[in-house]
Formats: sequence, structure tokens, C-alpha cells
Amino acid sequence: MGNTVAREDFEWVYTDQPHADRRKEILAKHPEIKALMKPDYNLIWVVVLMVLAQLTAFYLVKDLDWKWVVFWAYVFGSCISHSMTLAIHEISHNSAFGNSKAMWNRWFGIFANLPLGLPYSISFKRYHMDHHRYLGGDGIDVDIPTNFEGWFFCTRFRKFIWIVLQPFFYAIRPLCINPKPITRLEIINLLAQLAFDVVIYYLWGVKSIFYMLAGSVLGLGLHPISGHFIAEHYMFLKGHETYSYYGPLNLLTFNVGYHNEHHDFPNIPGKSLPLVKKIAAEYYDNLPQYNSWVKVLYDFVMDDTISPYSRMKRHLKGEVKQD
Repeated sequence: MGNTVAREDFEWVYTDQPHADRRKEILAKHPEIKALMKPDYNLIWVVVLMVLAQLTAFYLVKDLDWKWVVFWAYVFGSCISHSMTLAIHEISHNSAFGNSKAMWNRWFGIFANLPLGLPYSISFKRYHMDHHRYLGGDGIDVDIPTNFEGWFFCTRFRKFIWIVLQPFFYAIRPLCINPKPITRLEIINLLAQLAFDVVIYYLWGVKSIFYMLAGSVLGLGLHPISGHFIAEHYMFLKGHETYSYYGPLNLLTFNVGYHNEHHDFPNIPGKSLPLVKKIAAEYYDNLPQYNSWVKVLYDFVMDDTISPYSRMKRHLKGEVKQD
């Protein structure tokens, strides 16, 4: 339990991220992939159904004993909430309405955000675009843990606590690494969320509010789906910075597990990423991959050579353009 991991700093690299070059190669060899670069209109109806499902759950839990509110918040609410954050991820890439209707996607993201209880969608989009453009960029990519996280969460027990507290670190980290001025859309996102929360409390009371917020926190913390946070970019194998997962939880997460494919083609909706892998199999089949996010979480905690420091970082060159 008290073993300290060996790594004491990030893995600094001085090469560009691999995804842009691989995208050019693949498109030159498989130009038919360009046909997949179009909106996924089914995403709209899936998100609407998910919001309705959570509204129904808010109503159903309002008179339950507290133990059952907690039970359903973890068993059902957490899955829907985490899945909705990944729907918002899709929407941030304009997958719902397409690039020509960017603002439609922003408004729809605010709508999808409502059953999470906390404003998230607009800020996520701003920082997530930086993650794609400047993967591992020092002071820019807020998906990279802080030095404090790497230094402090250095034992098996502390790494376990770090996983439990993931939603708090993802919320606080941007303020520490790359704070940005608040935009009008972020204020709208906040006000819409507060109004929604007040209405839910007025209609159905504190248990519905607790179910909503607890589901979001639990779903993004110690939860099987949360394995994707670590599986995507933590360096279990030296020299490999992005990893794909091809297990069944992709069905709940809009194929976010197809992460090499996603970074290679961020303008292709998650629904079509398995087709990318199939068409360009020679590029993906031999890359390191996972089939279990639960095992990723277990290995992260138990492997004394892995910690929040197990990420590639880059000193950025040239002009940096942020959202």
C-alpha cells in the first residue's frame, strides 16, 4: 500500500504528436474515409431520450428512502451522467448538427448538460479543442495532471483516492494550468443550469437534486466507465501516448474508446469510428490497445511504475491559438 512509484516527472518529448501525420497517410491511402466526415443526426435523438430518462428518474427517486437514492444514483444515474458527458464530447466536435451550424451544437450542448446538475458543456468545448490541437502541450492541455498531482498521488492508496476524486481535478485543473476569461456562452450555460436545478428542486425536492449531483460525481470517479480517463493517454508502454479500447462499454460512451481513431479524425462522429478502424486496419490493429477499462483502473493503482506523471508533455513551438 505504501509503495512509491518510480517516476518523478513527466515524459518530455520534442516531437510533434503522431495524429496529424497518420491522418495524412491514411487519407492518401483510403480517401473513402472522407465520406465519414459528416454529422450524426441520430445523436440528437439519443441525447433527447437520455435527458428524458433522467427526468423520469428524478421523479421516481423523489420519495425513495435515502439508501435507495444513493443506490440508484450509482447504479443508473452515474452511467447516464457519464454517458452524457461523452455525448457532450461528441457535440463539442459539432457531431450533432455539423460544422456549418456550430451555434446549434453549442445550444444543444447546454441542453444536454442539464441533467448533470453542474455547468460543463461550453467550458469543456473550449479546453477540449486545445487538447486536440496541442496534445500534451505544457500549460495548454489541461488533460495533463498538475505537478502536484504527480508528486502527491504517488502510492497505491493515494492513486486510488486520485481516481475517486477525478471529477474535482478535472474541474479545478483548468483554473490552475490555463485559466481563460469567462465568455457569454459560459454565463448562459451557468444560468440555464441554475434555473434547471431550481425547477427540479421546486418540483421534486432535495432527493432528486442529490440523485442528479451524486450520479455525476460518482459516474466520473470510481466507476468502470472512468477507466477511459486513464486508458486514453497514460503511458503504460513507453513511447505510446494514445491508446484505444475496443470493449463493450463503447456502446455506452459513443465509441470514445476508439481513441487513436478519434484523435486521427476528430471530425468523424463516434458512431463511424469502428468503420475507420476497419478501413485502415493496417494502421490500428498493431497499436497498443485495451479490452477492459476496469483492468486499466486496477493496473494504474497496482503498478508502481505508473502514476499521474505517466504522460507525455511537449514544449510548444510557434504561435498558439486557443478557443
